[in-house]
Amino acid sequence: MTDNAAPGTPVPYDAVVLAGGAARRLGGADKPGLRVGGRALIDRVLTACAGAGTTVVVADRRPIARPVRWVREEPPGAGPVAALEAGLRLTTAEYAVVLSADLPFLRPDTLHRLLTALGDTGADGALLTDADGRDQPLVAAYRTAALRRELTVLGAGPDGLTGLPLRRLTGALRLTRVPDPLASFDCDTWDDLVNARARIREHGHVLDEWISAVKDELGIDLDVDTGVLLDLARDAAHGVARPAAPLTTFLVGYAAAQGKGGPEAVAEAARKAAALALRWEEENSGNSAENSGGPGAPDAG
Repeated sequence: MTDNAAPGTPVPYDAVVLAGGAARRLGGADKPGLRVGGRALIDRVLTACAGAGTTVVVADRRPIARPVRWVREEPPGAGPVAALEAGLRLTTAEYAVVLSADLPFLRPDTLHRLLTALGDTGADGALLTDADGRDQPLVAAYRTAALRRELTVLGAGPDGLTGLPLRRLTGALRLTRVPDPLASFDCDTWDDLVNARARIREHGHVLDEWISAVKDELGIDLDVDTGVLLDLARDAAHGVARPAAPLTTFLVGYAAAQGKGGPEAVAEAARKAAALALRWEEENSGNSAENSGGPGAPDAG
């Protein structure tokens, strides 16, 4: 993929996820495994970068939601620059997104914006800035050639890459910045974790978060119009009976799976079920009118 690609064209990229830190501010807890919205933080990050050609996780192996390649920095615990170098060795794409494993609100569109900014500006890297305007080099997209060039320079020092802070690497790169207080939010402390868990339960987020969590849990990769399903549930509850709502949506999903299984099949099954619920409601309204002696009621004698 070159920088003169057509606008909107997905940019091929690899992903390097750094998940082997000591989490000292969390008392050494297993930070990537902490759950937000019922999903481990690392799984949320891996879902966001599912479009990567290759995803490399720099950490010890652990159960996760999707296949990745595993590697450890040498020696283990040598720091983020050494970890990035180890992960980068397993990538081949022109661009790489580099991510920490504690980003509960990262989304695929965030990565798309970073990759677009990288291509449009000609910079060596594009990174997010947080609510305070601080650079977040572990929520970023980079040109792999630029990273390898500077890693080679740093690695030639007397101690190699061990213990080097990321700013030693990013300070030598031409960077462009993309403000995003939400996607850049990471869980460094227990308070951060509490805040993240509270935020996804807010009214504007909870349905999307829940649906994403269920799809991950069930291994479903399907985008459907949730509004159609919610309208169907409402019609079934109103026109038939309240328990009809969840049962109807279950049957719609089952029917779609028996058919094509895609979003179109869900929409068609929902349309048929909604029409049926409407017919039930019309019949019920007619019966009410008849029982009350209203229009359509039989003559009394």
